[in-house]
Amino acid sequence: MLRESDSSESKFSEGSDPQSNGHNPGMTGPLSETANGADLTEQPAEPVTGFWPVLQNRNFLTLWGGQVFSQLADKVYLVLMIAIIASQYDAPGQTISGWVSAVMIAFTIPAVLFGSLAGVYVDRWLKQPVLVLTNLLRGALVIVLPLGLWLTHDMGAVAGIPISFCLLLLITFLVSTLTQFFAPAEQSVIPLILEDRHLLSANSLYTTTMMASVIIGFAVGEPLLAIADSLLTPLDGGTGIGKDILVGVSYGLAGLILTTMRTGESTKTLTRDSHVWADIKDGLRYIQQRPPIRNAIIQLVLLFSVFAALAVLAVRLAEVIPALKPSQFGVLLASGGVGMGLGAAVIGQLGHRVAKRHLSLLGLLGMGAALGGLSLTIHSLWGSLALIAVLGMFAATVGIPMQTTVQEHTPEEMRGKVFGLQNNVVNIALSLPLALAGVAESLVGLRPVLLSLAGIVVLGGLLTQTVFTVPAETPSAQ
Repeated sequence: MLRESDSSESKFSEGSDPQSNGHNPGMTGPLSETANGADLTEQPAEPVTGFWPVLQNRNFLTLWGGQVFSQLADKVYLVLMIAIIASQYDAPGQTISGWVSAVMIAFTIPAVLFGSLAGVYVDRWLKQPVLVLTNLLRGALVIVLPLGLWLTHDMGAVAGIPISFCLLLLITFLVSTLTQFFAPAEQSVIPLILEDRHLLSANSLYTTTMMASVIIGFAVGEPLLAIADSLLTPLDGGTGIGKDILVGVSYGLAGLILTTMRTGESTKTLTRDSHVWADIKDGLRYIQQRPPIRNAIIQLVLLFSVFAALAVLAVRLAEVIPALKPSQFGVLLASGGVGMGLGAAVIGQLGHRVAKRHLSLLGLLGMGAALGGLSLTIHSLWGSLALIAVLGMFAATVGIPMQTTVQEHTPEEMRGKVFGLQNNVVNIALSLPLALAGVAESLVGLRPVLLSLAGIVVLGGLLTQTVFTVPAETPSAQ
């Protein structure tokens, strides 16, 4: 089987132009294969050795370190919102689910409204300042939140909604809006600081970190916030602002760490003198005309939709498992996170040996099999945990190669548009399974819904593979 890193010129064979900046300070290996498609004949390519070359890259380590604090802050932020709601808006005999749902909606709306628009502007700006400022601004918003809540606490209500809660929704909306700029800038930087043949390992590390942040953030977020409050009690008199400071400082540390990163990006590659909507259409047209990118994004949408549905169905699954309570559904989701982390580690070390489209097909078929098996073991705790972990492992086999494919086939001047559109499409697509999974389960039952998901995943994998043509995997591309 021909490895995808064996052809350097194929990434632009769909009609795109290679990047013009010939030097990349993030490179650590010999000039054998560069992120801008340079000729491979200058020196023999050094062997791909998994994570080690990536971990030797100082700029990637800096980006990765910033991601650790930023991702952790993102997850703990939602735990912080629930803690604030429980302490200020909880009333005897009433549930806080309505307040929590409002915060979740405020966090989701910017992803739908601004995902594509943010990507267009990211192409017009240098990426490192975007990464730094979005983290520093998010940190500042969270830190000033306690003061805002204190000032608005006695201002009354509008249409029955407390003014202070409206402020909470506004801060959440602004934090999520800044995240829409951070995400495409982060994805755009990775190919700038790494050689193409190391992108798979880099994305594996990123996926592992993301899954770890989900597990740590949701599992120990509440104890971390409690510790922060206790440490600051001697200074703030027990007002509880330690929680906000912890999240704000995490964002701030991410921003400060990223100030030391050097991308080698040139202003010559930035998008200039074009209309915003024309740029969005340009990004859509670019994706439509390139089957590798188009099908990779379709598979990523399919992947995230399955996990969105699983997040809803996990509550019902926890109800039917005798050993669990409905409130313990997070244990099931954490199992999927552990599986995805393990899968990411394997893909990062060994995935270079297999073509990316073959990895994704294997992953989608494996996800279908795991969902089918889960439908048969819905009353078994250990069986469900094992199969959800297997589902996570195969999900990594889809997500990492497909994200790498998008990076490899997108030139520098198009990355913000493409990644912005990708995030936008994914977030819009997530709303459908979130809305329908619970309804479908109540109508036909848990087992038929899981079997239907299995069939959709397998069918989607087979359909996208039939038109997934990647020139890098054909000898004629040489």
